[in-house]
Amino acid sequence: MELTRRDALAALAAGGVAVGTGAVLTGNPFADDPSPEDRMASLLSLAEVVYPSPVSGVEEFVRTYALGRVEDRPEYREGVVAALSTLDEYARTWHDDDFRELDAETRESVLDQMGVDTASPDPEGSDPARVRYFLVNELLYALYTSPTGGRLVGIENPQGHPGGTGSYRRGPNSDGGRG
Repeated sequence: MELTRRDALAALAAGGVAVGTGAVLTGNPFADDPSPEDRMASLLSLAEVVYPSPVSGVEEFVRTYALGRVEDRPEYREGVVAALSTLDEYARTWHDDDFRELDAETRESVLDQMGVDTASPDPEGSDPARVRYFLVNELLYALYTSPTGGRLVGIENPQGHPGGTGSYRRGPNSDGGRG
């Protein structure tokens, strides 16, 4: 299933981010940081690990979503940048390389070793809790609140989207997957 820019805009709208129909969200949300492309590469590498393998179009989707989430939210953006730095620190400590440079299996093991999968998301919490809050949960929220992510789990039209309140009343793909 291919994620699109439109999916990212739908996920942003579901999260309460005001996005006009003609919104142009392009660029790198980490442009003001040293090595902005490295930050984005780390976020994309994380998405590669936490997103299911049938999903494609991840780069455009994640770029659009991340830019929309941090735009006009400098404190939140700083939290994302700090969580990405933390992820790189752990990867360098255990594997002598940045998170984005590791293969997918090793990246997954870094998350497991950190305990991210069992950490309670907390923006002020421990390292694993902040990685969970700012990175993993955000990526998963973006995916599963998008129409494509909803179809992936059998909800063709996620609640909160037009027509979404009826989606829980019928079985998966009862309308042929058109949502």
